[in-house]
Amino acid sequence: MTQTSQRPLRVLAAMSGGVDSAVAAARAAEAGHDVTGVHLALSANPQSFRTGARGCCTIEDSRDARRAADVIGIPFYVWDLAERFREDVVDDFVAEYEAGRTPNPCLRCNEKIKFAALLDKALALGFDAVCTGHYATVVVTENGSRELHRASDMAKDQSYVLGVLDEKQLAHAMFPLGDTLTTKDEIRAEAERRGLAVAKKPDSHDICFIADGDTQGFLAQRLGRAEGDIVDESGARVGTHEGAYGFTIGQRKGLRIGHPAPDGKPRYVLDISPVSNTVTVGPVEALDVTALTAIRPRWCGTAPTGPGTYTAQLRAHGGETEVTAELLPDAELRVSFTTPVRGVAPGQAIVLYDGTRVVGSATIATTERRTTVTA
Repeated sequence: MTQTSQRPLRVLAAMSGGVDSAVAAARAAEAGHDVTGVHLALSANPQSFRTGARGCCTIEDSRDARRAADVIGIPFYVWDLAERFREDVVDDFVAEYEAGRTPNPCLRCNEKIKFAALLDKALALGFDAVCTGHYATVVVTENGSRELHRASDMAKDQSYVLGVLDEKQLAHAMFPLGDTLTTKDEIRAEAERRGLAVAKKPDSHDICFIADGDTQGFLAQRLGRAEGDIVDESGARVGTHEGAYGFTIGQRKGLRIGHPAPDGKPRYVLDISPVSNTVTVGPVEALDVTALTAIRPRWCGTAPTGPGTYTAQLRAHGGETEVTAELLPDAELRVSFTTPVRGVAPGQAIVLYDGTRVVGSATIATTERRTTVTA
């Protein structure tokens, strides 16, 4: 069954200033819960305003959240978690790229900020649950344990970025939008019916703390420019770059290679070596990954024992692929793909599913390919 309660809960609604979190807070209040809204001030420079759908955590957003809370009729506060966000999300993001990995800051934010720092503070203040506008569903089983499942509408499902939550965190999580089959237009229409001014506000996208969308420029400011070689699979130099951190596994565009491959086909980033500051490129077929090892697994419930068959999702807006997975004695997760996949990079998260249920997630450490190139 989906998450229900026989009594009103004290709920802390995380309100970003967007339409989803505003409607989620309104639904929680309408359900009879004692709701308090909170906007997380995560930007060290909140004076800057978003540009269209880019960026977040600005003064504009906090004001939008406050106005929504006023309309809903709930108390509202702004909590400053900028330093924690910088340490756990932004600094981690930069360090991962510097090490040649491709991180997902949204997962890190959910793990470290929304369902660690925020949840811990909420529980300390006597709240029962944290409510967010994510599209996912918490299910209470017959024995009282909690499971995380995909949203009813797969087109909006956000369970991938919540795969870092454990059962204790799920016990205090509320996702009012997850079990309704509504389009985004219908959510906006509901917001308008409720008198919420954010009804027509564009969704934020890309990385929230890089408002202009220029990830490479953001990293260059923090890591500096470091010229290095772009080489092919044989080690022959085919170009140069201004920082290996500016590339991701599977990248095709922006390589700035002066001459085509001998076969005339496009080349893709196959490997990034931060030690030698070298980027290796090659044919698309060399990206086929047959297996991987992942570290730091987090389980949305009891950890699985022995090998099992699951589906896996490798990026927030990616599809599912069939895998076999086994937790090894050293707490590493060994995953083999039924059909090879491409664009898999160390640092990414792999999330395992059993049907619609989220089993857990882990961070990709190494990959195995059909060819000799190994990330």
